[in-house]
Amino acid sequence: MADQVEVDPVPACPQSFPELLSAVRRDVDRELNEIWEQARAEHCGHGEAVSRPLEAARALCLRGGKRLRAALVVVGHCVGAGHGAWQPALRLACAVELLQAYFLIHDDWMDRDRVRRGGPAVHAALEQHLASEHLAACGAVLSGDYTLALATRVLASAGAAGGKWPALLDRFAQMQLDAVVGQKLDVLGDGKNLDEVYRLKTASYTVLGPIQLGWVLGGADPPENTSMEAFAVPLGIAFQLRDDLIGAFGDSAMTGKPQGSDLRAGKRTLLMSTALELAAPADARRIQSVFGNSMASQEALAAALVAIDASGARERVEQRIQVLAAEARDALDAARFQPAARALLEGVRVALLERGQ
Repeated sequence: MADQVEVDPVPACPQSFPELLSAVRRDVDRELNEIWEQARAEHCGHGEAVSRPLEAARALCLRGGKRLRAALVVVGHCVGAGHGAWQPALRLACAVELLQAYFLIHDDWMDRDRVRRGGPAVHAALEQHLASEHLAACGAVLSGDYTLALATRVLASAGAAGGKWPALLDRFAQMQLDAVVGQKLDVLGDGKNLDEVYRLKTASYTVLGPIQLGWVLGGADPPENTSMEAFAVPLGIAFQLRDDLIGAFGDSAMTGKPQGSDLRAGKRTLLMSTALELAAPADARRIQSVFGNSMASQEALAAALVAIDASGARERVEQRIQVLAAEARDALDAARFQPAARALLEGVRVALLERGQ
C-alpha cells in the first residue's frame, strides 16, 4: 500500500478581521516582493533610466502600508464565497495594492508631498539621483504608469473563471475612473463638493471597490450588491475623515508623514473648511497663514493646529464620523448576510474607524 502524502489544508477565511488582516498582510507582502523581483529581472537590464524609477516605486510599494485594501478584497471574497478558503483572492489583492501604489506615486507628486510611509516619496527619491526636478517628476509619473501596468498584469493572473472577467475588469477600471475624477475635483475644483471628493477618492477605491472585486471573484449573488454599497460608501467616507484627523493631530510615526502636512499643502478637507467657518478672526488668521504655505514654521503650524482644535472643527468632524459609522452599521443590520459574514464586516467597520483612537 502506497504511503499517503499529507497535504496542508487550504486555510479558511479567518473569522475576525484583525486575524484576517494579519494573514493577508503577511502573504501579500511576500507575493508583492516576488512580483517586484520578476519586474527587476525583466526590465532593470535596460540601465539606470529604467532601474532607478522602478526601484523607487518598488521601495514605496514594499515599505509598510496597512494593506487594508488587500484585506478588503479578501473580505469580499470570503463573504461572496460563503467563508471558504481566501487564498484564491491573493493575486487580486496584490493587484489592488499595486493600484494603490500607483495612486500614491502620482498623488505625492501633485500634492508636493515628499514623505510617504516613513520614507521619501518617489519623486523625492529620484531627485537624489537626477540633476533636474523636472526629470525627477517625469520619472515619478513614469514609475506610477509602470506600477499601474504591473497591477493590470497581476490582475490578469488572478485566476477568475471566464464568466467573471467582464465584471472584474469593469470594477477595476471603475475604481480608477472614480479616483481620477475625485482627484480632478480635489486638485482643480473649488472645494465646494467635498462629499463627492470623499466618495470618489476614498469610498470607491478604498472600501467599496476592493470589497466588490473580491465579491465578484467569490461568486456573490448580485442582488446583495446594493446592501454592500450601502455599507461600504459611508464607511469609506468616514475612513477618509478619520485620516484627515490623524494627519492633522496624529503621531507622524504612525502616519508615515509629517504632522500637519495636509495643512501646509493646502488640501481642502472638511476639517479645514469647518475650522475656517467656526474659528474666531484671530485664530482664522493663524490657520490661513499656514494653509498652503509649505515654508510655514513649525511654531506657526503648531499654533494653527491649536486654533483648529479650539474652533470646534475637530469635534464637528468626529460627530460626522459617528453619523456615517451608524449609517454603515444600520446598512449591515438591514442586509441579509450570513452570521459569519456579518461578524467579519462588523470587524471591518470597527477597524477602519477606530484607527488613531
